[in-house]
Amino acid sequence: MTAKVTLSFTDETIQEARRFAKREGLSLSAWMDQAAREKALREVFAAHAAVVNRAGLDLETAALADAREVSMVGDLLAGGHPRAA
Repeated sequence: MTAKVTLSFTDETIQEARRFAKREGLSLSAWMDQAAREKALREVFAAHAAVVNRAGLDLETAALADAREVSMVGDLLAGGHPRAA
């Protein structure tokens, strides 16, 4: 679903947006939609990262441990021996 809206941009901004849209083979509307969506996602991820940081969680270490565990289970299911961590 799409909505039509009227927006105002500086001449420089719209010129750059048109250039980037053309380079990526997108219409100006599609490029602006993508740019706005990416900006919104960056804001959400930045807020999430701030919460995780304030909570003192180490998600990278947990993710690496999960990956090692998945690998070990895969090795065992394949009839081998788990690799050393």
